[in-house]
Amino acid sequence: MELIVLAVVIAILFIIGKNYKTEEFKNINLNQKEIFRGDLLNHEAGLLVALMAKVAKADGKVGELEAEILKHTFTDISTHFENSQEVRDGLKKLYDSEKDNFQNLITICNRLFTLTKHDYNKRLKYLEYMLNLAFIDGDFSKQEQEITEDIAQALKIESKDYFGLISNFENFYKNRANEKALSLEKAYEILESSPNDDDSTLKKNYRNLVKKYHPDIITGQGASQNIIDEATKKLQEINEAYEIIKKQRGI
Repeated sequence: MELIVLAVVIAILFIIGKNYKTEEFKNINLNQKEIFRGDLLNHEAGLLVALMAKVAKADGKVGELEAEILKHTFTDISTHFENSQEVRDGLKKLYDSEKDNFQNLITICNRLFTLTKHDYNKRLKYLEYMLNLAFIDGDFSKQEQEITEDIAQALKIESKDYFGLISNFENFYKNRANEKALSLEKAYEILESSPNDDDSTLKKNYRNLVKKYHPDIITGQGASQNIIDEATKKLQEINEAYEIIKKQRGI
């Protein structure tokens, strides 16, 4: 997950970086909050944040992972300004004011389209970023689908590209879910246990395996260094498997 988030962030920053390191933005008087907010809603950075706010809140709540992406976005965009902390504060205020306002969605999209009408790939990247935000919690809700569809249509994104992006994200999270299931299955195998075992049985199996493969015990049995090294690796694997199962069970 972290890798796909990082990749999208890098792509977005590459797109907007040069555009926003300008004298016009550097000279904004951020003490005039309403003027600052108005200026941001006429530039790509602010419009992007405004749309992200609406996507994040589309299903009625902003999840922990969504909040983390937004936090890094405010920071990353603001680094392109001399008065970065003030800009970050302004973006955060803009986000707070836009996240519950869905009435101006199309107006925001139209402004962004006007600024990017000659760069389809840029608009596609912006949409990809918003879809990443929608998918980040692993649940692409009906509300998130509806709002991203509206955004895609307003930005004049072709249907095949919109659904292609959705398919990519769905496959990514499906594969990730399968990997997690396989890891859990492997963890039970390593602990010589079953998902049907209760917590007490699981803990007993874990302790028996630790006793069997603990390097100190193996050393005391007069084993060779190769066997001791293998036991050490096995013990690490046992501990990792136990942690995976404990986390899944909430124990």
